[in-house]
Amino acid sequence: MNKLKQIQAHSLKNGIGNNHFLILQLLQLPNIPYAHNLFVNIPNPTVILYNKFIKAYSSQNQPHECLSLYSQMCFHGCAPNHHSFTLLFAACTALRSLSHGRRLHTHLIKSGFHSDGFASTALLDMYAKLGMLGSARQVFDEIPVRDIPTWNSMIAGYARCGKLEEALALFEQMPSRSVVSWTAMISGYSQNGQYGNALAMFLKMEKEKTVRPNEVTIASVIPACANLGALEVGKRIEAYARENGLFSNVYVSNSLLEMYARCGKIEVALRVFNEIGKRRNLCTWNSMIMGMAVHGRCKEALELYHQMLREGISPDDVTFVGLLLACTHGGMVAKGEELFDSMERRFSIIPKLEHYGCMVDLLGRAGKLQKAYDLIESMPMKPDSVVWGTLLGACSFHRNVELGEKAAKSLFKLEPWNPGNYVILSNIYACTGQWDKVAELRKLMKGGQITKAAGYSFIEVGGEVHKFIVEDKSHLRSAEIYALLNEVSTRMKLQRTGTDSDSELEELYTTESI
Repeated sequence: MNKLKQIQAHSLKNGIGNNHFLILQLLQLPNIPYAHNLFVNIPNPTVILYNKFIKAYSSQNQPHECLSLYSQMCFHGCAPNHHSFTLLFAACTALRSLSHGRRLHTHLIKSGFHSDGFASTALLDMYAKLGMLGSARQVFDEIPVRDIPTWNSMIAGYARCGKLEEALALFEQMPSRSVVSWTAMISGYSQNGQYGNALAMFLKMEKEKTVRPNEVTIASVIPACANLGALEVGKRIEAYARENGLFSNVYVSNSLLEMYARCGKIEVALRVFNEIGKRRNLCTWNSMIMGMAVHGRCKEALELYHQMLREGISPDDVTFVGLLLACTHGGMVAKGEELFDSMERRFSIIPKLEHYGCMVDLLGRAGKLQKAYDLIESMPMKPDSVVWGTLLGACSFHRNVELGEKAAKSLFKLEPWNPGNYVILSNIYACTGQWDKVAELRKLMKGGQITKAAGYSFIEVGGEVHKFIVEDKSHLRSAEIYALLNEVSTRMKLQRTGTDSDSELEELYTTESI
């Protein structure tokens, strides 16, 4: 920096115009304010110099300055080029400013750059990220020659907005795909709760072997493994991540930690947590605290919280969901109330609906049903079906008819289609011997044609996850599956009567028929 100042002083002293060179050097440092002071003294800045500044401000997350420079360009008669528009559309995206984006779109057309692939893709990407999918698709259709980034931007836009059928249709039309194309689909499915499709897309990507997964792909598919319980696939993905140096990415390592915690491998999750070490962020701590809480290791969850505070990491609302859950599983009512009170008082975190739900669960499990009901009544927001359902479940456990009826009444209004609420209230009546009310509820369900939906299960076989319900015959090999199940059942009956040997059973269980 001192050397640059010496060059400037020498230039001023000898009347040499080196400002352009100095500005470029200052932007590389970067020292944008100093560079800008020199820039304003240049009589007729070129579009290239304007673009350098726009790019510099964009890299510093100052989109307002980017658009301010665009206004200066127009005022001084300096016409933007295709690269200017590419940078400026990104600034509009960062600002979430559709009005600025539309004005730039108009200027792009008037300037004759609307057929430029880079500028048009940036425009498409802006519309897609701002949720204007119709405008984005119109731009996409008008681009004469589409490259892979153009396709990717449109696919990602559809996926981000939950339009996954449209995203898949475009994905299948692509002449060639990059890792970004596959990742856009995988993350789209995963973020929209379609975990089976996310995992299937990843396995298809593996099978085709045209591109290799990167850290974003891995971080997108692992949550699908966690939600499906596809632990074997998750382990294979972890091995790939470690072999290819992707584990060092904190998003990948955090995803692995959460997968192991959700799949019940809490010791493995703790090993990953310790391995992350100094790279831990708040998400790392939250995942580990939640994992400990879910698996009943309540004291360890609280110890992690205090360790986190000692290391200077401030909690957020997610942290407190994990902590309150730990208190619920550990029956620590006083500690839970203390933590709940500390949210706003100590950390200025306003409790959300999920925190009130945790407190209702905590109080309800401890038998403090009236206190739980009073808390619901005092909530600053309208309680949802989860909150009322939690109270109804607690009333069922403790056989409290009065509060159970109040909770059920609210649930019948919020989700009249849900048969579970009727069943739980019916169980409360049955446990207290009120059979007339049980009959009334059944009659009400029958009249409203409310039926209980069939539950389903997942099973992982050979790295593939299968979904099935009771007596399901939709699988292509269902005949073989039922034949084997029938044989297992028969052998078990024979075993109970002592007419079949252990060795024969062992041979049956290790068969590779499925």
